[in-house]
Amino acid sequence: MGRFANAFGPHEPEATYVPHAFPEQLCDIGEVRLNYAVAGTHDKPALLLVPGQTESWWGYEQALPLLAPHFEVFAVDLRGQGRSSRTPGRYTLDNMGNDLVRFIDAAIGRPVIVSGLSSGGVLSAWLSAYARPGQVRGALYEDPPLFSSELDTSCGPSIHQSIGGVFALWNKYLGDQWSLGDWDAMVANAPRELPARLQPLLPVLLPAAPPQNLKEYDPEWGRAFASGTVAASCDHERMLQQVKVPVLLTHHFHTLDAASGSLLGALADVQAARVRELVAAAGQKIDYRSFPTMAHSMHGQDPKLYCETLLEWAATLA
Repeated sequence: MGRFANAFGPHEPEATYVPHAFPEQLCDIGEVRLNYAVAGTHDKPALLLVPGQTESWWGYEQALPLLAPHFEVFAVDLRGQGRSSRTPGRYTLDNMGNDLVRFIDAAIGRPVIVSGLSSGGVLSAWLSAYARPGQVRGALYEDPPLFSSELDTSCGPSIHQSIGGVFALWNKYLGDQWSLGDWDAMVANAPRELPARLQPLLPVLLPAAPPQNLKEYDPEWGRAFASGTVAASCDHERMLQQVKVPVLLTHHFHTLDAASGSLLGALADVQAARVRELVAAAGQKIDYRSFPTMAHSMHGQDPKLYCETLLEWAATLA
């Protein structure tokens, strides 16, 4: 075990969490308690923000003051992230999606626009397909790894041709629920264990000490994605064939190595095209915005542009 074994998580709040500008609260939906923050007032339309993997609700903290004049905004921690419950062996898209269905009913109580980043963008797609009738008005998929986060995918590169090695590394050395916590060994061994295409990301992904976002993350998430169990019952193509609301897909920086098929980024061009094809075939309007120099998190890198993009699209919704 490493020096951070069992050091972080809801059982060690003083070591794990830091204060934020918006008050946090918990919503008990049965199996889990979801942590969330609210900005804006109830006379505005409801907006649900779904963070990406390793991101807590406060990844949106800089965007919330820009959104609050236009929406009542609910930014949530998914199970296994932030202050929300840890659920060993239960990290699947279907479980997380159903958490959000219950959260919309219990905490929001009216139809929402949903916007999710990365894995949260996949959950935005899940809600656009599988939420209860009338719960979702429209869905923004912010640079989502659709198809590319599947173990066996029907389109383009799979998770082990993209970021899967990093997720597996986190779980190998940190353990489920930080049970191993061997950060130092992970940093030392990563240059030998990760493929060359991921080496440029090491300074960002693996600093000398655990960053705040990873302290609040259950590394079992990484194992669920790297092993494919997270989507074992949620085929992305089948899900997209069931979309029932208008969609905005944003597509950020990405490169694809033609020789190996390896993807650096969330979504290859062929995968973005397939998303658009499937949503359109489901009878729904899908808008596509390409931001080829944008980091994975637009709401993190450029909150103003994120808010402008969201507002422009939301104005087209019924």
